[in-house]
Amino acid sequence: MSFRKVNIIILVLAVALFLLVLHHNFLGLSSLLRNEVSDSGIVGLQPVDFIPNAPQHVVDGREEEIPVVIAASEDRLGGAIAAINSIQHNTRSNVIFYIVTLNGTADHLRSWLSSSNLKSIRYKIVNFDTKLLEGKVKEDPDQGESIKPLTFARFYLPILVPRAKKAIYMDDDVIVQGDILALYNTPLKPGHAAAFSEDCDSTSAKVVIRGAGNQYNYIGYLDYKKERIRKLSMKASTCSFNPGVFVANLTEWRRQNITNQLEKWMKLNVEEGLYSRTLAGSITTPPLLIVFYQQHSTIDPMWNVRHLGSSAGKRYSPQFVKAAKLLHWNGHFKPWGRTASYTDVWEKWYIPDPTGKFSLIRRHVEISNTK
Repeated sequence: MSFRKVNIIILVLAVALFLLVLHHNFLGLSSLLRNEVSDSGIVGLQPVDFIPNAPQHVVDGREEEIPVVIAASEDRLGGAIAAINSIQHNTRSNVIFYIVTLNGTADHLRSWLSSSNLKSIRYKIVNFDTKLLEGKVKEDPDQGESIKPLTFARFYLPILVPRAKKAIYMDDDVIVQGDILALYNTPLKPGHAAAFSEDCDSTSAKVVIRGAGNQYNYIGYLDYKKERIRKLSMKASTCSFNPGVFVANLTEWRRQNITNQLEKWMKLNVEEGLYSRTLAGSITTPPLLIVFYQQHSTIDPMWNVRHLGSSAGKRYSPQFVKAAKLLHWNGHFKPWGRTASYTDVWEKWYIPDPTGKFSLIRRHVEISNTK
């Protein structure tokens, strides 16, 4: 074989090797993009989206996308992971997760998702711009949640999910046991921008929380001594609703400028102190109660079985817990905390943090007690 032919063979092999490496890198990049629609969007800006490939059964049936928005703070990241895992494993629908977090948590969240059995989910990490809250919240030692910016992410759904006509919002302290498609298909009445779970429903029985005021009526959230509240002519005995899980008609939300209305009442509270001093829940609830007064639909009570975190004791039968479509640990006793109820149900969906930054608090207690 001549020297010239040897050189040609070597050149061909080199080109083939180069193309092989290039193809491998392209596949890796495509895999990353398929999973994460966008990882650097800031609320208020229009991020460039890459629409990942949907599962084949979704493509064949031309199934509608289901946007699920969930906030993920650093200290509660394991909760968001468990919630996402439970949703993903109980549906075959075309779900896209919009995971709202702060800049410092994005890398941690991404590494957790990519190294677990959630690496095939379709998601978008959205960095929440805390400047949106300037002048709208104030630090209050009696209301700790007022300084947790991610609790207000639900107010900005049309910005978080700019192309969707409808979306589901849920807190990070939930486990979904039913098919999320059923919740998404909740019918909303004409003119209603959202559907919530009523606090007076028969499913989530009443819980007495010392010092929390009336947990189930408007008077537990709003200060009816203030003239501005009285002028709204809202009955103080009106049943409140839980904003930890809801379905939003984003077309109607935009038409009614719901976000602007919510911001208006946030500002007025900073100026005039309109919320109840014995607030019966999250600081995010009062403006929602005002804006959606007698203007919201309802979701099936089994899609927000609440108060699992109201005490360390168990308040539902095992049969009822198993039948619930969505379990909600609202209250102080979170399922990843030191004392919690139904931890076995929650841990079924929890995925340990590969970085070791997040761990179950009670596990540390158990270990120390055995030493």
